[in-house]
Amino acid sequence: MTMKRNIWSSEIRNVLLIPFLILNSAFLIAQTPTASARQGKSILVTGVIVHMGNGKVIENGVIGFKDGKITLVGDATTIKIEAGAYDTTYALNGMHAYPGFIAPNTTLGITEVDAVRSTNDFNEVGSYNPHVRALIAYNAEGKVITTVRTNGILYAQVTPRRGTVSGSSSVMGLDGWNWEDATFKKDDGIHLNFPKVTFRAQFNIEGPDVPTTGNTKYDEQVNELKKFFADAKSYCAQATVEEKNLRYEAMRGIFKGTQILYIHTDFVKDIIASVNFATQFGIKKTVIVGGNDSWKVSKLLKKNNIPVMITRMHSLPEADFDDVDLPYKLAYLLQKDSVQFCLQNAGDQEGQNVRNIPFLAGTARAYGLSNEEAVASISYSVAKIMGVDKEIGSIESGKNASFFISTGDALDMKTNNVILAFLNGKKLALTNTQQEQYKRYCNKYGIKP
Repeated sequence: MTMKRNIWSSEIRNVLLIPFLILNSAFLIAQTPTASARQGKSILVTGVIVHMGNGKVIENGVIGFKDGKITLVGDATTIKIEAGAYDTTYALNGMHAYPGFIAPNTTLGITEVDAVRSTNDFNEVGSYNPHVRALIAYNAEGKVITTVRTNGILYAQVTPRRGTVSGSSSVMGLDGWNWEDATFKKDDGIHLNFPKVTFRAQFNIEGPDVPTTGNTKYDEQVNELKKFFADAKSYCAQATVEEKNLRYEAMRGIFKGTQILYIHTDFVKDIIASVNFATQFGIKKTVIVGGNDSWKVSKLLKKNNIPVMITRMHSLPEADFDDVDLPYKLAYLLQKDSVQFCLQNAGDQEGQNVRNIPFLAGTARAYGLSNEEAVASISYSVAKIMGVDKEIGSIESGKNASFFISTGDALDMKTNNVILAFLNGKKLALTNTQQEQYKRYCNKYGIKP
């Protein structure tokens, strides 16, 4: 009898559970972002202040696009548009048009909730994983992605983490049914975490005279890294191989110059060592990621034509003897010395914090950059560094129709208000879970949103 009673109670629980699962599934489906439809009708946007992304501004601008490509950009006072040339017109007088912002070096789409391990898929076991591809793990249905789009960020360089050679990143458009739909440029580069000579202590309470901690395994780590690259280069130099090595195969683009070597490093000695390392192995395209001390070696970087993806701007200085505002003015220091750079927001909770990239550019503007230089630092400059500037990064004829409209200054968190966005001509839905929750509780307590 006891056994029957347990079975019966279990059956009752299952029956009661079914409606809950159905309702919960429906809720989850409703919350899943739907990919946008391809552009059908041609569109014309008029009366906007066009921040082109390449340093130019059109005060009374018009933007026309068909089949996902920009066909017209110019001043409304000098351009004559025939009646009926475009199917749909948006008259948005006085609003601001910006190229879709680009988030480089991010785990957006391969991590959802930092504290939930099952939602994090940004690293693999082992130290040397150039064959690991971030785009395979990209979750196009991530809820964080929609929160990022509503701030004007339309592309992201999804990047693996950890190990010595983390793997390859890919540039993704933030809309699509799956990772194949979202992929804009696959495997744009390999990411290397260069060994550190020393480990700095942040804001040591005993003062700046306390020595930093030396890396006792530095020589061993560098020699191991050199051996891996030497073996990979020898392998890739062979026309045919008897047995394929997936790790070495993934390095071919680095030596051919079709891929970029992204070297993650921050301090002077490490930057110099990494530049010499890239030169030694004939790496044709190198980018420094982080570069806290890059302003100290700007001549070296300029001479070798090496850009910098600047470390997170809204952070504390790396050392207690650094200027307290060094992270804020680093962009200006590199701009002043003609070193190519862009902004990125890697760090704690970076997936969620990607949405703040426009405001990093706003801070850089407050600390020396002009408005259009700040816009370029998260659009055209990023595209140029990643080698995709012929298609995205600025609002120009012939490029992808990937831009957005804000009622105010998109670099100012008080006035940033994206009301319209297009990705390759597709009109994007600008709603997210946070907005829905805000409206839900405003309604609950009778507050006007």
